[in-house]
Amino acid sequence: MQKELSIDIKFDQCHIWHPYTSTITPLPCYPVTEARGVYITLEDGTQLIDGMSSWWSAIHGYNHPHLTAAAKNQLDKMAHVMFGGITHQPAVELCKKLVSITPPGLDTVFLADSGSVAVEVALKMALQYWHAKGESRAKFLTLRHGYHGDTFAAMSVTDPDNSMHSLYKGFVPEHIFANAPQCGFWEEWNEDDINDLADKLAQYHQQIAAIILEPIVQGAGGMRLYHPTYLRRVRELCDYYGVLLIADEIATGFGRTGKLFACEHANISPDIMCVGKALTGGYMTLSATITHKQVADTVCSGDAGCFMHGPTFMGNPLACAVATANLEILEQNQWQQKVTSIEKQLATELPLIATLEKVKQVRWLGAIGVIELHQPVDMASIQQAFVNAGVWIRPFGRLIYIMPPYIITPTQLSCLTQAIYKILNT
Repeated sequence: MQKELSIDIKFDQCHIWHPYTSTITPLPCYPVTEARGVYITLEDGTQLIDGMSSWWSAIHGYNHPHLTAAAKNQLDKMAHVMFGGITHQPAVELCKKLVSITPPGLDTVFLADSGSVAVEVALKMALQYWHAKGESRAKFLTLRHGYHGDTFAAMSVTDPDNSMHSLYKGFVPEHIFANAPQCGFWEEWNEDDINDLADKLAQYHQQIAAIILEPIVQGAGGMRLYHPTYLRRVRELCDYYGVLLIADEIATGFGRTGKLFACEHANISPDIMCVGKALTGGYMTLSATITHKQVADTVCSGDAGCFMHGPTFMGNPLACAVATANLEILEQNQWQQKVTSIEKQLATELPLIATLEKVKQVRWLGAIGVIELHQPVDMASIQQAFVNAGVWIRPFGRLIYIMPPYIITPTQLSCLTQAIYKILNT
């Protein structure tokens, strides 16, 4: 006799709106009751090897004892208190660690709620910075195929033509978009790759408050991996024209690319950096926008006398405590060996998938593996096929990608790549 499910899936389908899904033809949702290590357990007992780290965030796997203990310990003290006029040890400890591990010069931390909000904060910082200097700079320069979040300002610096936000074109502010870099991470550098961005910066630099980009890896805009020299050239151009550089490390931060931060591949330091996703190890939402004190002081020297932003849950003690525990795990330095092993295994196993007729290209970096197809997938059917194969992989469009927790074993990682090969080979 089939076990009766207690999660009301019918209610879910009728009343709960899941991300990027239709309420008219909702995609199937799989009821989860537990997650431990690299496994997600469905209500019927099926265990799935997680290939997504819950959208890049659960880098140490689920229910990690150190993170769980930090959450429980903090709950006994306080779950939340307002950050206006009040501070607390979890926020101080977290910000100390962020200042110590981020690229040189980033020494002032603004805590926020989510990745999109961190980007909003960074953009507002740049605008207020120039306003305080007596200049009206209302434009941002960014890259085609970029993605920076789903809120309005974040959408405005996300590719308006090649992204999920194209339907908002005309409603969000219009900014300046340069051609995306074409030189792949592992390819030989071509100096012509920077020409379009350099030309646009030369033409519009007096209007541009900042360049914002995802360093090395363009995420939801296409999972594109580009050459570190491109990022170095962008830093040089920002210095030459006196334009701020915002690095959106929300998806790439905390080891995912093989470096603690993707900016380290180019050995550059941005003026403003956004982090999120893996900041708490996937336990809860928290982000941070980190900048130079000179930028912060300039912002605060303007007419407003302060930075005009203040989320209700800014500096949430519970999230800060878990984030600090997460960074303590990273400080043990075992993540580098684990991510390097994942990268080597992807370099061995993904080329086999590249031989399949449906596959246009495969690429990898750190704990990121990407399979680009010639045609978009049918989400409902391929998701079911992956679940039947005992893995959790969530494709979008023409992309099947995996970003496993760093603790995944070689055998478990092979289960992910073998499932992709088998399903695409049918």
